[in-house]
Order: sequence, then C-alpha cells, then structure tokens
Amino acid sequence: MYQQTVGLILPRRADQQAAATQTIDQNELRPGDLVFFNTMRRAFSHVGIYVGDGKFIHSPKPGAEVRVEDMHVGYWNKRFSGARRVQGAADTPPPSLGACA
Repeated sequence: MYQQTVGLILPRRADQQAAATQTIDQNELRPGDLVFFNTMRRAFSHVGIYVGDGKFIHSPKPGAEVRVEDMHVGYWNKRFSGARRVQGAADTPPPSLGACA
C-alpha cells in the first residue's frame, strides 16, 4: 500500500517493518502511521495502518477481508507493541481508506 501511495517499499514481515521505521509515542499517531501488536507471543508480530480516532486497518490473516478495528478494545489494547512512522512519508498526505479497498 505504501508503494502504491507514496512510492516506498517496506519489508514484508511486521518485525522487519518495525525495524525499518521511526519509533513514535502512541499519543503522536497520525493517519498513515503503523501500529504493531503482539499476536503470536512476540512483539511486532502483526501490523496495521492507523486511520485516526483510535482505529486501524489491517488484514487479520492471509486471505481474510481487510477491516477496521478499534485499537482500544481489550484484545488489541493488551497486545499493542508500539507505533512507528515511515520515513519519507511525513510530507505526503496520509493514505486513504479508499486506496486500500
């Protein structure tokens, strides 16, 4: 999605994406930032794209429908690993949900 909207290619795995991006505080989140979760008993095992208002978009598993989730709901809140910003995307308008649909 980042390649299609801002021309940046991110690594495939969530942990690699976390390592390749800039750490930010959760209270600094802006639409387009990456949010990471511990869903496989290890930090940074799942990633989504923050869309604002405490929500993120993600694919729960390969082949599943992409959906929007509230990151403050118990499941996601307990598993939050951190937030990251993609370098070079700061001056580019954030990706829209329409680009992902």
